Amino acid sequence: MLPTLVFDLETIPDAQGLRSLNGWDPDMPDAEVIEHATDIRIAQTGSDFFPLHLQKIAVIGCVFRDDSGFRVKTLGKPDDDEAALINGFFKTIERYTPRLVSWNGNGFDLPVLHYRSLIHGVPAHRYWDMGEEDRDFKYNNYISRYHNRHIDLMDLLAKYNGRANAPLDQLAKLCGFPGKLGMDGGQVWPAWQEGKADEVRAYCETDVVNTWLVYCRFRFIRGEIDQIAYEREVELVRHTLEEINAPHWQEYLAAWNK
Repeated sequence: MLPTLVFDLETIPDAQGLRSLNGWDPDMPDAEVIEHATDIRIAQTGSDFFPLHLQKIAVIGCVFRDDSGFRVKTLGKPDDDEAALINGFFKTIERYTPRLVSWNGNGFDLPVLHYRSLIHGVPAHRYWDMGEEDRDFKYNNYISRYHNRHIDLMDLLAKYNGRANAPLDQLAKLCGFPGKLGMDGGQVWPAWQEGKADEVRAYCETDVVNTWLVYCRFRFIRGEIDQIAYEREVELVRHTLEEINAPHWQEYLAAWNK
């Protein structure tokens, strides 16, 4: 089968970038920088959501499915910096040329990866190829919106109409899957600040599994796989998670079994 990489980012505000852009004291603690910048942001826009170029990547969660099986993980080691995480993501694309699958990847994850890789100078030749190196990429690449090397499942299901977008959590649950457990994107920075990085990584892993399961359902309704193949894919996920001795997967399976 075509190698498929489902991905999701968890981000925190870029304290160093905020110091640099605002000329603030370089010794000001990250928490103080972000609190001050958040107050300014809310006063200016009414929202505490920072622009995409100021979203620092803390975690990249991935599901990888190919002929060798189904794997789920977060990239890199716990102490890896942002550049190492980004480099690991693009090296996976360089090695396997997988189909990318995301939920709101066009609206959030990929633009963040673009900006942050530019800031850190992380090369991604295969990803950016639009036919200059590989002629096939002229007609099917990762960049063009309507090509299918990257499928933003949210965008596609909504027929590219932002007003029709659905939350992954609700759609996954309506399809009979567990959905989100214990956290959402708005809680990532407080959790990270409190030293709960492992919980953030666990949350990101469950999110990419939800996306993969919904994508399997999509492959079935579009006729890419039949009922038997679909059920096998779902059971492969369940069996793989049962073999992983981790609390978040035990919680996830318990919610699924309900």
